[in-house]
Formats: sequence, C-alpha cells, structure tokens
Amino acid sequence: MPVARQLSMIPSSVLSNWASDADADFGEVFTKRWVVNFILDLVGYTSEKDLFALTIVEPSCGSGAFLVPIVERLIASCEIHGHSVAEAATAVSAFDLLEANVALSRKSAIVQLVESGVDHEAAEALARSWVHIGDFLLTEHDPACADFVVGNPPYIRLEGVPNGLTDAYRKACSTMRGRSDIYVGFFEVGLDLLKPGGSLAFICADRWMHNQYGASLREFVTSRYAVDAIITMHDVAAFESDVSAYPAITVFRNDTQGAVCVVDASGDFGEPDTTPVSAWIAGDDRWTPASKTFQACRLESWHQGPELWPAGSPAQLALLSDLERRFAPLENKATGTRIGIGVATGCDEVYITRRKDLVEEDRLLPLLRAGDLAGGTPAWSGHYLINPWRGRELVDLNVHPRLGRYFEAHSVRLRSRHTARKQPDRWYRTIDAIDPTLLARPKLVLPDMKNFAHPVLDRGEFYPHHNLYYVISDTWDLEVLGGILLSDVANLFVGAYCVKMRGGCYRFQAQYIRQIRVPEPDEVSAENARALAGAFRRRDRKAATIAAADLYGIEAEAVGLQFA
Repeated sequence: MPVARQLSMIPSSVLSNWASDADADFGEVFTKRWVVNFILDLVGYTSEKDLFALTIVEPSCGSGAFLVPIVERLIASCEIHGHSVAEAATAVSAFDLLEANVALSRKSAIVQLVESGVDHEAAEALARSWVHIGDFLLTEHDPACADFVVGNPPYIRLEGVPNGLTDAYRKACSTMRGRSDIYVGFFEVGLDLLKPGGSLAFICADRWMHNQYGASLREFVTSRYAVDAIITMHDVAAFESDVSAYPAITVFRNDTQGAVCVVDASGDFGEPDTTPVSAWIAGDDRWTPASKTFQACRLESWHQGPELWPAGSPAQLALLSDLERRFAPLENKATGTRIGIGVATGCDEVYITRRKDLVEEDRLLPLLRAGDLAGGTPAWSGHYLINPWRGRELVDLNVHPRLGRYFEAHSVRLRSRHTARKQPDRWYRTIDAIDPTLLARPKLVLPDMKNFAHPVLDRGEFYPHHNLYYVISDTWDLEVLGGILLSDVANLFVGAYCVKMRGGCYRFQAQYIRQIRVPEPDEVSAENARALAGAFRRRDRKAATIAAADLYGIEAEAVGLQFA
C-alpha cells in the first residue's frame, strides 16, 4: 500500500525563483536514445503489448529523451491493437520543473501525434494532458496509478536545493536522510505509484546502493518491492554529455522478491547488446548471459533491510553470495572482534604535537598516522596526541596546569569549533572521546584509502589517528587475521561494497570492513594459520590469497583480482 505523503505548501515564488535561476544546477543529464529503448524494453513497454489502457510515468522528462520513444511505442501499439491514440489521455504522465522543458516535450509529442493522423487541436490537448509543469516530489499523485515508471532522475545534492524545498522534500520522502541526493526521493515516490505487478526502471548514479545516505531507500525497496535487475554501466557512454555519474539501470517491481539478474557492462557495451540482455533478463534462456561486452548471472536471493548492496562482476557477486551464506561477519561478539576508527580531534593543529615538554607527560599518547604504515610495520613519526580525557570525563585543567595553559593559549580556535559551541563548558574536548585502553591493546590498523588492503599490526604501542581503522579481537591471532585481511578475498568484500574513488582506490572504512566474512578462529588449521601469518609478516599478498582461498574452500583465481 502506498505511503501517505506529507506534502508541504511551498510558496510558488520559491519554485518559480529556483526554476528561473540561470545559475541553478538542475542535475540534467540527458540519456542516449538506445539506452532509453533498452530501459523501455526492460520494463516491457513495447508496442506489441496493448499499451492503450496502461499508464507510464516519466518523473523528469527534460526535453523528451524518454517521452519521444514512449509516444512512438504508444502510437504503434494503438495501431496494432485498434485503438485511437487521441483517446489515450491517461496513457502517459510526465513531469518537469522547468517550463522550457515542458514546452519542448509537448512540442515533440504534438509532432508525433500529428504525423500519425491526429488533428493538431486534439494533439495539443493530448500533449497538455500528458506533460505537466510541476515538482514530481511535491505533487499529490493518485495512489497505485502507474503500470510503468521510467526515467533518468536529476542528480542534485540536497544542499544545492533552496532551504524551503529541502525541508519539504525531507517531509514528503522518508528515505531522504543525511546528505542525500534528490534522486533518492524520485525512487521512493516512483515506486509508490506502481500498481501490483508494475515496474520501475531508472538509469541513475549507483552511489545510494553503497553509502549511508541510501540506507533508508535500500530498506524501503527491499521491504516492499522486488529487485528484478541491476545493470552496472560505469564505463558505458550512456549520456549525451560526458559525465562522471557511475550509472546503473535498476529494475524494480511491485511484487515479491525472486531471483535477481545482475549485469556488468563494459565500456564497449552498446545498442547491439541490449537485445540479448533484455531477453535474458525476461527469462529467454536462448540468449547467453555473457559476451565480450557484458557478464551476467542470476542470484537466488538479495540483501534485505538497510544493508549495503554489493557491486562487481556477476561471478564475484555469486562468490560473495556463497561466502556470505557460509561464513560469519568479521565483527562478531562471539569472537570478541570489533572494528573502530581512530580519533578525530576537530583541530589537529592543537591536539597533535611532537613536543614532549608541551604538557604533562601523562597527557601525551603516541599517535599512529597513515604515513607511519607505508613499510608494513609501524614506523612512528614522533607525533603525540594531547589527551584531555580521563575515562569518559574531561580532565580538570586546574589539576593539569601546563595542559590548561596550553589550551587557554589556543582557546579562541578551540571554542570556535562546532563541538565547543554545542557544549561551551566542554570547549577543550576532542570530537571523539579517547579510550586510553586502546593504546596498549594489540590491533590491526588499516589506512582508509588504498588500492588494496594494507593491514599493519600495532602490538600495543600507539593510538590510531582518524584516517586509520582498527580491528581488535579477544580470540583471533592477529597475524593470522592480518593474513586474511591482506588477501584478495578481503579485497573482494571491500571492493564490492565500498564507494570507489577515482583511479580504483578503495575506501577501507568500518562499514565496508564489517562486510568481510571470516571462518571461526578455531576452524583455521595449524597449516593455514602458519601460511597466513607468514604471508602477513612478509607482506606477500599472493601467498595470503592462496592460503585464504584454501581456508574458504574456493579457488584463488575465483576471487577475480590480479596479484600485485
């Protein structure tokens, strides 16, 4: 059942001023014709089908990239099935915020209708009934009104939207959380419009599948709809302009979840490839799920709730699905294994020093930074963290006069921070509280951004800085665990879930490290343990991968990553 939306009354001047702002970025990225045809085929909007009594919605029509082929197919369908297209007033519903775009789309529709034999006046009336000026997210739609929803929603971060609209969008769309992009709302509202069995297909940036702001949308989708297909097209020239959008086509259906078709398209993927892919997704097994330009597979299940969605080749995703079924997550209360992040101070210039005489000695902690790990073992650079904490409380500056004088000398800078303005009486706190027990605890530390996992063992000498993530455990031999984390098996997990940076650099953040699955420590044989620990000490990623693959019961080559 569609969600009842809370639509705020936005003064028309807010929308009109934004729409008429020559400098405003409306996130318009126009889709190539062959990609549009591919999307229409994927949802089954084909002229062979009787489209007259069905409704297709296009939430952000622009100048007509989707609308033109939609109208072409509708006209052809009406001719095949004996309907008058002039009477298909409810067959299409398209929206755009910009009046100029609406005018262009209506004009294109009129030209097609007149060429098909509809008189000009009727064509104009039909185009007006099809294409609407308005904000799709803030329009009151009839519930369950669409058989198809298709399009390329705009890419606009919420901070790029006028303040009044931002609040209205968040109120109307429960999935727009955190530093969201407004395309998240287009997914939510579009899905809510689907009739039972109806399908939605968007080509859109896939970042919401892999980051925090997409958590509510992932939960929304998997709790109520079926994920039919995900076609990753990062290197495909899918748009009329060259944009860094990391696009994927997602096909969702208002139905119960079944098998999921996963396709990974290479940069050479083009129009000739769309026929076999759409036919295979539709269940026609005469078509092969592999070629030089794409790889594909069917997964029998899909992730539920707000969990991150993986990306990668279909073979890798199938392997991940198997490993996730057979092994427990790395972070595990049963093994006492926990993942955390180093300290964020909010003002490194004040809290980090090399001077041992600056404050009381018991207020200094040896600080480990990312640059100290390059060689594979800690090579401390001599930096200290100035610690204002004792347990969960801040120390009394009167008891530590040197620390007090030092902080007072920098009080203007410290008091101007957001965390200090929120708690003026705690103005000298670091953003994160400091747990002094972490200093002496053996831990694996991993730098945030690397092309491959780079775990380093700190035997209990240092406190990690904020761009380092750490793993501690009550039961694991950390050198053995370090060998697993060094391997391409661990890279496979992180690479599938993380938001990749330019150049293929991975983000080894806690939320992605937590996706790694591992055997129980007591399931590791003595032979495997020696091999993994030895590979870790030698920094031998190939040997670590071979040993880890044996531990997981898979072929090392199946991981699909290249050995350095």
